[in-house]
Amino acid sequence: MPAFASRAFFLAFLALSTSPLAAQTPDTTDPKAVRPGTYALDAGHTRVVWSVSHRGFSTYSGLLPAASGTLVLDPEKPEASRVEVTLNSADVATADPRFDPRLKGPDYFNAAAFPTLTFASSAVKVEGSKAQVTGTLTFLGQSRPATLDVTFHKAGINPTDKLYHVGFDATGTLTRSDFGLKTGLPGIGDAVTLQIEAEFTQKE
Repeated sequence: MPAFASRAFFLAFLALSTSPLAAQTPDTTDPKAVRPGTYALDAGHTRVVWSVSHRGFSTYSGLLPAASGTLVLDPEKPEASRVEVTLNSADVATADPRFDPRLKGPDYFNAAAFPTLTFASSAVKVEGSKAQVTGTLTFLGQSRPATLDVTFHKAGINPTDKLYHVGFDATGTLTRSDFGLKTGLPGIGDAVTLQIEAEFTQKE
């Protein structure tokens, strides 16, 4: 490589590495240091693990991966942040292939009649790396208030796709009969525990 080209390449690299954008790329666990903006759900790394009591003998769990969603973050004014997520009812599954068709049927998730579940936030209360997110959950055509306890993990560049990601875990509970899902009551629990893993990618 000619000397002048080598020097030009070095200067361009130096300018890029000292730019404001590059300064924001290191990983951070400080919620106040996260890049503001709009994020798209990373569906491959977002799911809900739901659990109910199985007649008092055991805790029965299943998975429901998220399909799409949007997160708007404002670290300077976190209470203005908001999130909306859609899940496909037909994606619900357990480790029992004999039961999954019934789970998707009219006795439970009724995917044919109600193909999606949605959550849309209405309020965010932040304390450090944790937040309480209140919103509306729509399931089986019924909309009810729901609250999630959210823990922020990290934000930074994902080395796989080279995009800026943010990641969270969340927990919550709901009463399934509030949404009209009464199959198996009272033997199969009415209280449903939710454990949520979520990642979002900043939009360009």
